[in-house]
Amino acid sequence: MGITTAAGTKVYIGTTDKFATAAEYAADDWTSIANIEDVGEAGSEAEIVVGKYVDQIYARKTKGSRDNGNMELKVARDSDDAGYTALVAAEQTSFAYNFKVELNDKPATGASPKNSIFYFSALVASRKNSFGGSDDVVTTTFTLAISGAILEVAASAT
Repeated sequence: MGITTAAGTKVYIGTTDKFATAAEYAADDWTSIANIEDVGEAGSEAEIVVGKYVDQIYARKTKGSRDNGNMELKVARDSDDAGYTALVAAEQTSFAYNFKVELNDKPATGASPKNSIFYFSALVASRKNSFGGSDDVVTTTFTLAISGAILEVAASAT
């Protein structure tokens, strides 16, 4: 699989059900989020734990807990879109919701080509509107605080 752009990427919000496998996530009830301007970034980063000991000259480092960070999802403010409405409602709760990010990267050939998919659970931690100028679309940036693993299902030809 070669490089790809984010054009054609789709993002979905699911339920608050807890899942551990990609197959379980795939069966969730997904609502598409429309008018996405920027999906943002997410990925694993380990906390570096530092030990300093008087009998040693150099600090010793080890990896501690891992954090998949916060995804800043920027969308056009559209109260007629079910996905936007679901994000607004999720931000008002204390629950983690399931998310699916589907790239537009399926192979050109194969029996049943499939796109890459990323599944994760996240708190919708914030909702900030950007009003901009007269020629700007009003947008809302939702902070998705990822809680737990990100499961990746690679693009495939079948």
